[in-house]
Amino acid sequence: MHLAVSGNIGSGKTTLTEKLAKHYGWKAEFEAVDNNPYLADFYEDMKRWAFHLQVYFLNSRYNQIRKIQDNNENTIQDRTIYEDAYIFAANLYKSNLLTERDYWNYRSLFDSMIQHVKAPDLLIYLKADIPKLVGQIEKRGRTYETAMRIDYLKNLNQHYEDWIENYQEGKLLIIDVNNLDFVERSEDFSFIVEKIEREMFGLFA
Repeated sequence: MHLAVSGNIGSGKTTLTEKLAKHYGWKAEFEAVDNNPYLADFYEDMKRWAFHLQVYFLNSRYNQIRKIQDNNENTIQDRTIYEDAYIFAANLYKSNLLTERDYWNYRSLFDSMIQHVKAPDLLIYLKADIPKLVGQIEKRGRTYETAMRIDYLKNLNQHYEDWIENYQEGKLLIIDVNNLDFVERSEDFSFIVEKIEREMFGLFA
């Protein structure tokens, strides 16, 4: 089984990935954030570092998904390769932070890679409004994220809604996390697990 957790910055993807991996005893694959050499620079000067950051994430995610496919282990993945292209790169391009030349170069690379990628058995989308995202981002206190603008988060959220609405690659589970706290409230985590298992059993029906 390959489950992937998707959602905007601050939606709780990494935390849910950790908790689900522990709950099921499955392997977890995380986004390359802490060792990313471009991330802090990107939040300081998005236009200058956008292309570098996106190519780094794309390459990292592609290598990760190939490893997941080759290892054939039950795995939960923090964010998908689709989000890199359809959410983050697309948003940077529409916001004039990626030039047309760089964006289409990036998309050409993505289109070549995606032919060798299998969709997750279940995509879990954590749907969250801006106040929830901002609260979570402030709570975790990453210094480089404090420079993030609200309109950047809003634009990302709109891209997520558009992508999820048209997602056809595989099974999809949408979880509204606005009123959930699956870290502090065990019943909220149980609620999510129950929803996932209902979908997972459907996979084998």
